[in-house]
Amino acid sequence: QVQLVESGGGLVQAGGSLRLSCAASGRTFSSYGMGWFRQAPGKEREFVAAISWTSSWSDTNTYYADSVKGRFTISRDNAKNTVYLKMNSLKPEDTAVYYCAADHRGSGSRRRDEYDYWGQGTQVTVSS
Repeated sequence: QVQLVESGGGLVQAGGSLRLSCAASGRTFSSYGMGWFRQAPGKEREFVAAISWTSSWSDTNTYYADSVKGRFTISRDNAKNTVYLKMNSLKPEDTAVYYCAADHRGSGSRRRDEYDYWGQGTQVTVSS
């Protein structure tokens, strides 16, 4: 069982930055693929970014939605059991509840149904 707790959301002006954090419980955090998704009012939850598991024999891979590529950066600190989402050049259309998710397969997926555990979400509001 993995528990995920997001933090770092808030209200920011367009063009500003935020860094979201997702703290995970459990001793095998480094073996999980981690993802960030977001859901705006009246819309489906959508993929934002993902990062693969950490191993000594392969690179850690990252993946981004086209809408955030070049503005958002996903990273992980396995010593702290934490995954981050640094968001720069924020736009009003980035306003949503942001969710962290964990995938035991480890690859880091764009698909919601491949994630086993979800956090409760953190609100990000970008004003124009």
